[in-house]
Amino acid sequence: MEYGSTEFQEEISRIIKNALREDVGDGDHSSLSCIPATATGKARLLVKDDGILAGVEFAIAVFHAVDPDLKIDVRIKDGTPVKYGDEAFYVTGSSQSILKAERLALNAMQRMSAIATKTKTFVDALEGTKTKILDTRKTTPGIRLLEKWAVKIGGGVNHRFGLYDVIMLKDNHIDFAGGVSKAIQQTQQYLKETNRDLKIIVEARDLEEIKEILTNDGVYRILIDNFNYEDTRRAVDLIGDQCLTESSGGITLETAPQYAACGVDFISSGALTHSVYNLDLSLKAVHE
Repeated sequence: MEYGSTEFQEEISRIIKNALREDVGDGDHSSLSCIPATATGKARLLVKDDGILAGVEFAIAVFHAVDPDLKIDVRIKDGTPVKYGDEAFYVTGSSQSILKAERLALNAMQRMSAIATKTKTFVDALEGTKTKILDTRKTTPGIRLLEKWAVKIGGGVNHRFGLYDVIMLKDNHIDFAGGVSKAIQQTQQYLKETNRDLKIIVEARDLEEIKEILTNDGVYRILIDNFNYEDTRRAVDLIGDQCLTESSGGITLETAPQYAACGVDFISSGALTHSVYNLDLSLKAVHE
């Protein structure tokens, strides 16, 4: 999915619409009960942690979805390193509107910033190698786009967005299909019959499976899954330039550089999106 494309904007709109439905329901009665509809105010997004800021553009979309008349003065853009005390933006306009949008904007920014921050630590750890860090489909249901957007902001590379845009033949596909070659050949036939142009990634559980994968043409990338360092190096040597390589399987920040040293093109990590602690951010009223 191209960021900024019509498809991207439509998905962002769906996420916002559903999140506001969940949170606001038939009205923000806390605000409706004590704040006049005509009241206006100003609030600032205060950073209370160190990390990489992400979700500013999404927050703007949230505020404008709630109230197109809200004005946002951005002081710090997505992807910028931040520290305690920084002010990311100011929002001005209807006090009721600001309060209605507050929690959704904060929830998204806190999680996106955490993901961007973690991604950046992997990017830094792999600096000086050719290896890129990839995300996975291990994302929070309903907000995958936001989490993958945050990976991109943090300097990582998006894997597939879903089951629809890249074919990935994993162990269960291979076993159900009756073997590696059968799975690949049936996939290629399917793509031909349905007139689809999708990349094929194939998971290998051992060196013998890698050798068999290499007897087939048309494989874009081989997923070297749960290999130790020595076998990963051997796998990379076997594959050569026939296709791209990816290491996965419990790879941590500490072990990632060692897998990169084996020569793989990519390392994928579910931890980028499923194991993060929200960056501490808050929206505070400004009294002028």
